[in-house]
Amino acid sequence: MPQRIVAGNWKMNGSRAQLAAFLAALRQGWAEPRRCDVLLFPPALLVPEAIEPASALGIGVGMQTVHPEASGAFTGELAAEMAVDVGASWTLVGHSERRELCGESDEDVAARTVAALRAGLRPMLCVGETLEQRRAGNAETVVREQLEAVLAVVGDELAAGAVAYEPVWAIGTGETASPETAEAMHVAIRDILKARGPRLGMVPILYGGSVKPENAAALFAKEDIDGALVGGASLDAAAFLAIIAAMETHGNP
Repeated sequence: MPQRIVAGNWKMNGSRAQLAAFLAALRQGWAEPRRCDVLLFPPALLVPEAIEPASALGIGVGMQTVHPEASGAFTGELAAEMAVDVGASWTLVGHSERRELCGESDEDVAARTVAALRAGLRPMLCVGETLEQRRAGNAETVVREQLEAVLAVVGDELAAGAVAYEPVWAIGTGETASPETAEAMHVAIRDILKARGPRLGMVPILYGGSVKPENAAALFAKEDIDGALVGGASLDAAAFLAIIAAMETHGNP
């Protein structure tokens, strides 16, 4: 059975005070044992601040992106090795906002995945189609190309990480793929991974598209949805705890 994961991506939001308050609120509502793993991807400047209090709750902390190179003249960039040095254990790769706003190609995403694995970070590979691509009937083709561009380079080493399906048209828009639409794409992704071997068939596949407490239970009830990459709702401790609780209650054992 694939690992169950609920991850929060804070994007470019938050402060030291907000992080402290958030983790304190999580601590108040925390319950053990957990049937799913919980991850937090705060802005890079907050990662070192988050490591100790998050670890005390069993929460993993990751980077939102890493550079392909281990060091060099890349002003403003951060290497995967640097992330490991401060205690990070995961990194996002290929988030739709990085693809769109920073021009990251499938080849760039593959290079960042290689860098993560080289340093010992677990990569969470984000894939997803735009509304135009879905309307044109190309959703599965786009996702397959994004996924296979990485698999061609790292092969079954991706088994160390996870895949997050994030339909671009449902990120930050309030729109959400129906549980049936999300499940269909998760099945397609699972089939691509299984075709590459049994290790990849066990890779967790998360849904990331405006996940909220109101829709989490219906999404998690689907067999091939192994968790969520949560955006805006992860900034609110009560909402994030509710999403975790939905996975605990409705996710497949």
